[in-house]
Amino acid sequence: MRKLLAAVAAAAVLLAPAIAQAQSPIVIKFSHVVANDTPKGKGALKFKELAERYTDGKVKVEVYPNSTLYKDKEEIEALQLGSVQMLAPSTAKFAPLGVKEFEALDLPWLFKDEATYASAMKGTVGKWLFQKLEAKGITGLAYWDNGFHMLSANRPLLKPTDFQGLKFRISGSKVADQYLRIMGSIPQIMAFSEVYQALQTGVVDGCENTASNYLTQKFYEVQKDITVSYHAHLQYAVIVNSKFWSGLPPDIRTRLDKAMAEATDYTNSIARQENEEALAEIKKIGKTNLHYLTDADRKGWQEAMQPTYKWAKGRVGQEVLDLVAKELDVKMN
Repeated sequence: MRKLLAAVAAAAVLLAPAIAQAQSPIVIKFSHVVANDTPKGKGALKFKELAERYTDGKVKVEVYPNSTLYKDKEEIEALQLGSVQMLAPSTAKFAPLGVKEFEALDLPWLFKDEATYASAMKGTVGKWLFQKLEAKGITGLAYWDNGFHMLSANRPLLKPTDFQGLKFRISGSKVADQYLRIMGSIPQIMAFSEVYQALQTGVVDGCENTASNYLTQKFYEVQKDITVSYHAHLQYAVIVNSKFWSGLPPDIRTRLDKAMAEATDYTNSIARQENEEALAEIKKIGKTNLHYLTDADRKGWQEAMQPTYKWAKGRVGQEVLDLVAKELDVKMN
């Protein structure tokens, strides 16, 4: 009997590590480049909360904000290699993969409001674009709204001529590069984490971003003037490593889908409010001057940037432009 008990005890010791491993939670590393108190940052934390709750702790989500895990230039490669499981990059980041069609979303004056954007991304356009990522080992889960871009510099930007010779930081979109060049400026691709210092030291003269990012990254400290132009939209795509995602137990994946759907609704619902509150806070702080376009100013910008649409055909392709034109009822030429 003692020998039997000893054998059982020995077997238990040998099996303990395997049992412990089997009970260990599935870890999802969720990396992004902005602060926790932005719409995207809050969305990532909301997904963590819901994912862990709905899976009863079987999934643990580790959120890494502010490029603490990877810089934005490194993120997608890390995702493809499986070093990180989930990202939420701006959609312009897919062009280096050969998926340039996403840049159609960066066309100036494309979305008239957040509701128009949300409808397009939940419909044909959004689904069609996500299919383009599948061959790259990437699965698209959701689109997150971060509102409309403003432009800043150390001088007011009201007329197209005000842009002449200025260096602007952009995230990498060739469409943004084009419409800023048309305005007479010099776009420069730069990692988000490097922007503050570049503005402070004069490496670049200005940048385009949403109000929430201007506030949380304190860009207003190193920019004398911000034009509340709302000339282009900033959206993120929440993506995962396809092999990791398809390898999850079906019941776990279903619960994570639910968590992502709810986190997406939450993120998109707060984006406009967060940007409005950020703009009010920037105004209250008073370190930068806020400028608003008159109808004549806006028309001048729109007319100056319009050639970007014709140029985009050779960059993103006619098919996606046709889809966008039909979905949004806009003219591409």
